[in-house]
Amino acid sequence: MHEPILALEGALDSFSVALLRDGEIIAESLSKQAALEDGLRLVRTQHEAGKLRLADLGGIAVGTGPGGFTGLRITIAFAKSLAFGARLPLVGVSSFDILEAGATAFRLPCVTVVSGRPGVACMRRTARDGTHVACGPIAATLARVTSDGEEIAIIGLAKDGATEDVQSAALERGLSVHLIPVGTELPAATLARIARTRPPAASVHEVAPDYGELPAVRQRS
Repeated sequence: MHEPILALEGALDSFSVALLRDGEIIAESLSKQAALEDGLRLVRTQHEAGKLRLADLGGIAVGTGPGGFTGLRITIAFAKSLAFGARLPLVGVSSFDILEAGATAFRLPCVTVVSGRPGVACMRRTARDGTHVACGPIAATLARVTSDGEEIAIIGLAKDGATEDVQSAALERGLSVHLIPVGTELPAATLARIARTRPPAASVHEVAPDYGELPAVRQRS
């Protein structure tokens, strides 16, 4: 995608916005308030800080989840509306990619963790033999992406509590665990850096939120 890039990310704990131009983040901001309440104000503030109009952008990037349901849904709606209205290219980037890009290098099979609500998480296992994604209750989901007794690395947002829960579940299963810290920059800034290397979607309608898929619950007879 061509620069400048406006990046919006609302699935990973907070709502963040960043502007990337000439390979550098020229403006960024984060809001702990709901994206619906503070989102468009942050977008306007970043444009003013970067001295850019919407028409000056090369494209828009948006985090597509998984993650928090409300923030993700609203952020996708913002990004699609802005891209469609200004006729700008749109790139969607997974939360897993954002977390892994900001993490330190790892060689072990890696389980990246994203949680949208307590006790439930989506996990992506990345190893030499490929990737595998599963979502659901933490212990059961971890069992679906790991093998007994193996050594793994875990990447996730420690402040949401899910990473610690996954670590505990892993230790209970006898796994050897290494916690890999994510980067310190805002998720939207990492998102913008990823988006500059990716082609835009053919249509804004192709960019869809990933809310994670829970396994079907068996109904009692």
